[in-house]
Amino acid sequence: QVQLVESGGGLVQAGDSLRLSCAASGGTFSSYAMGWFRQTPGKVREFVAVISWSGGITSYLDAVKGRFTISRDNAKNTVYLQMNSLKPEDTSVYYCAASRSGVAWTEYEMNYWGEGTLVTVST
Repeated sequence: QVQLVESGGGLVQAGDSLRLSCAASGGTFSSYAMGWFRQTPGKVREFVAVISWSGGITSYLDAVKGRFTISRDNAKNTVYLQMNSLKPEDTSVYYCAASRSGVAWTEYEMNYWGEGTLVTVST
């Protein structure tokens, strides 16, 4: 059973940076596509970024392009989301997800999910 544990969330001010981490265990991390999604109460879960098994392919939500960077360290079974120039509208619970497919683009392709970490951006 694959387990994903997110960390790095917190309360920051607009313009600040945060780096989220997601540590995976129990599976073959290096073969999985990994993604970050977010959900605000009352809203549907939203794709943020995905990265292929090798790290060679990435994709981002338009609203975070140029500010967020997804990366992975297969030796550490960890995927990261570097978030810069944070805005109040980035406030959400951020979820890490893994797909047994090496390349995946949507939440429907994800097989495993973490519990989430809260990011709050104040004005």
